Amino acid sequence: MKSKNEWMHSVYQPATQKFPERKYNFSNLSDMDPEPIYTADDLKDWDAERDLGYPGEFPYTRGVQPSVYRGKLWTMRMFAGFGSAEQTNQRFHALLRAGQTGLSTAFDLPTLMGYDSDHHFSRGEVGKCGVAVSSLADMEILFQGIDPEQVTTSMTINSPANAIWAMYIANAQKQGKDLGKIGGTIQNDILKEFIAQKEFIYPPSPSVKLVIDTFEWGPKVVPRWNFISVSGYHIREAGATGVQELAFTLADGFHYVEKALERGLDIDEFAPRISFFWDIHNDFFEEIAKLRAARRIWARQMRDRYGAKNPKSWMLRTHSQTAGVSLPAQQPLNNIARVAIQALAAVLGGTQSLHTDAFDEALALPTEEAATIALRTQQIIAYETGVAGVVDPLAGSYYVEKLTDDIEQAAMGYIEQIRMMGGVEAGIDNGFFQLEMAEAAYRYQREVETKNRIIVGVNDFVQDAVEVPIQLIDPQVEKVQEARLAQVRRERDPARVEKALADLRETAVTGANSMPAFLECAHAYATLGEQMDVLKTVYGEYVEPAVV
Repeated sequence: MKSKNEWMHSVYQPATQKFPERKYNFSNLSDMDPEPIYTADDLKDWDAERDLGYPGEFPYTRGVQPSVYRGKLWTMRMFAGFGSAEQTNQRFHALLRAGQTGLSTAFDLPTLMGYDSDHHFSRGEVGKCGVAVSSLADMEILFQGIDPEQVTTSMTINSPANAIWAMYIANAQKQGKDLGKIGGTIQNDILKEFIAQKEFIYPPSPSVKLVIDTFEWGPKVVPRWNFISVSGYHIREAGATGVQELAFTLADGFHYVEKALERGLDIDEFAPRISFFWDIHNDFFEEIAKLRAARRIWARQMRDRYGAKNPKSWMLRTHSQTAGVSLPAQQPLNNIARVAIQALAAVLGGTQSLHTDAFDEALALPTEEAATIALRTQQIIAYETGVAGVVDPLAGSYYVEKLTDDIEQAAMGYIEQIRMMGGVEAGIDNGFFQLEMAEAAYRYQREVETKNRIIVGVNDFVQDAVEVPIQLIDPQVEKVQEARLAQVRRERDPARVEKALADLRETAVTGANSMPAFLECAHAYATLGEQMDVLKTVYGEYVEPAVV
């Protein structure tokens, strides 16, 4: 059999004399140039036992469970949240009736920033990009009729994560539920806020302290809960490449591990409850290889660098979401095809949980019809394509294995660079992440503007605008929230609230674990804004420095 080089010279190159390669940018979104063909010659240093293995076994390249989807399909966890708690509760029930198997909660901007709905900074934003939650009263309505022992819930919340999680737990306690049986995830990844999304409140150090409080408290009280979802999604949406998303996210995860170890926590107690969240973009094979490389890097680092002994500590468990930033407003129905391709990549990459974006997300919050089509996309992949019948069906592909190796190597280069500069917090302080992502975003935008990268319907194959129905948020939501907050403040016990807030402040002063105090604040119906304001008096507020 010819070698790859022999074939390239004797067959491929003469063929390109007759049919030249298209003048197009074949590089993937991480600016890695694929070769025209891959063979065994590209895997001379590749060892199947060392680098691939079997599903459910170290280094978990092929997945963290032996049977993957033959045993249990991925969780179809559609992101939902808008307007009032009542409106989102109705959407939750509609999604569950449509066959969704887990809930994922989007909060509005005031909640994400730690403001009550009646704060003057909240005006005009209440319920717009997610559901408004200001106290336990909202949480009770939000999950009315939903059994937390039967349905797992993910909550995309970061700076106020401890307080929102405490409200969810308090609601379960009021229903008489066994905390040992409730499951779900809080995002709780504050480092990516400083890197990408910018919804921070306090400086990095005390913010990370609050995260580690959940590492310490969670396994003892809510053992089935994932108390962090280390999130690459927002890093990628802010302009990072796939390799940068992988590297920066894993670096964040390792930073949390190191801070937990500094506190004296047992790695094999907290590490099995760490989860991850990835953005699945348009480059099909890059995204598949990214998920495979992520599992391998995490497994090797957790075992060999951090000394974890429990195999569950080596397993990178993940939720994925199709790339919202890749779905343009132009020709929005094309986004149904984009989402389907991205979702298929996530499945072939071995995700455990998946959200598929709606085609109209660039225009407004999704309509119920658009959200249902997004869910049906997952169901078609699961039940009609056959891809769930074989575990890691692309294993052994010359291209996929080489690309997995190349992405792992590139990501580890970034991770070592971050370690050399003093870690993630140092990288935040010196603007490293900002500059790397800005350069990547600029390069991508230039490719689009020069048509070196074609986006169908945006810079080529353009047609007149297509009108689609959009969902508008009723401004009356703000008044509903203001009335509920006023009622909460009238009916609660002022002395209990005052003591709960004082105890919360004391945890910030002394460095004690904050979760018991947050839980008492929830039961006392202290508002989110009241709790965040108390901590501001100790931690201060973070102002991002200019990066030049």
